[in-house]
Amino acid sequence: MSTANGKSTSVPAASRVAAETLIDLLYCPPRWLPTNHAQTIIPALFARLPAIDYRRERWTTPDGDFIELDWIAYPEGSAAAPPPDAPLFVLFHGLEGSSDSHYARVLMATARGFGWHGVVPHFRSCSGPLNLAPRFYHLADSDEVDWVLRRLRDGHRGPIVVAGVSLGGNVLLHWLGERGTDAAFVAAAAAISTPLDVHAGGRALSQGFALVYTLSFLKTLKKKALQKLEQYPGLFDRDAMLASRTMYDYDNVVTAPLHGFRNTDDYWTRATTRPLLPDVVVPTLVLNARNDPFLPSTALPTRAEVSPAIELDQPEAGGHVGFMTGPFPGRMDWLPRRVFSFLEPHTKNG
Repeated sequence: MSTANGKSTSVPAASRVAAETLIDLLYCPPRWLPTNHAQTIIPALFARLPAIDYRRERWTTPDGDFIELDWIAYPEGSAAAPPPDAPLFVLFHGLEGSSDSHYARVLMATARGFGWHGVVPHFRSCSGPLNLAPRFYHLADSDEVDWVLRRLRDGHRGPIVVAGVSLGGNVLLHWLGERGTDAAFVAAAAAISTPLDVHAGGRALSQGFALVYTLSFLKTLKKKALQKLEQYPGLFDRDAMLASRTMYDYDNVVTAPLHGFRNTDDYWTRATTRPLLPDVVVPTLVLNARNDPFLPSTALPTRAEVSPAIELDQPEAGGHVGFMTGPFPGRMDWLPRRVFSFLEPHTKNG
């Protein structure tokens, strides 16, 4: 839980995590990770990660494009394979992420340890091959999430829980807030390091050291954009795209016009999820470090600004999808423990 000022206080422990003490679910960074940038970069680049075997499926989208989903693979006939009615953990990745992202591997390994099914649906163009349509994906792509989750629901017997990281968390919260009770076929959700105010996040990423993250994103985004222009010559201004140095510039040339927004300001305003949080009815953990370099702490909501279904956790440290613990080179064990301590009890309801 969190107090009105957003700081962590009590967190309920239940079921598989009943033996864990309260302090286990309150994040405290190791001394060798003193800054928000270190807490963000070191986990992404140097964490020791579990190996995950995936089984890939390709789905044709309603508009004739495709997405690819990576499922936790269990050997055929293995005693470890979960029964058909075991919970299904769905993870929506972040900007330019995939099933191989550091957070995806630790969260999927945890789902596997619980004996659950697990799947990472890739946003368009993020699984390897370039998608076919004259579009990519974006922060408010909730119609895509709706289609994916309903198809998963139709094919799964057991409870479904969902998490989203960064951009994926933003799209998930969009879906939860927009759909309200229509999203209640999902038992519980978790949004991790989500840019709840896209304007504030965009400004944060356009200055100082945070430009390092922007340049990293733009490197792969521009490569894909050039490939998209080969598919659809003249789809957007090539020179303006290549000249972009901030996410604001890139979104103005590519993301906004390709997905029905007037410009970056219109896109970022309509993509911001903070105004939708009072409308969420599915039990949802919203986890944001207060030192996240992608979003200033002043943009985080208080308890009074969200629905009773939302549990806010806003630790003072953790960086952006970091939350590393232990001696160097560190472990990424706190994040999955925190997320699954929230999600797992909800799979028992009903």
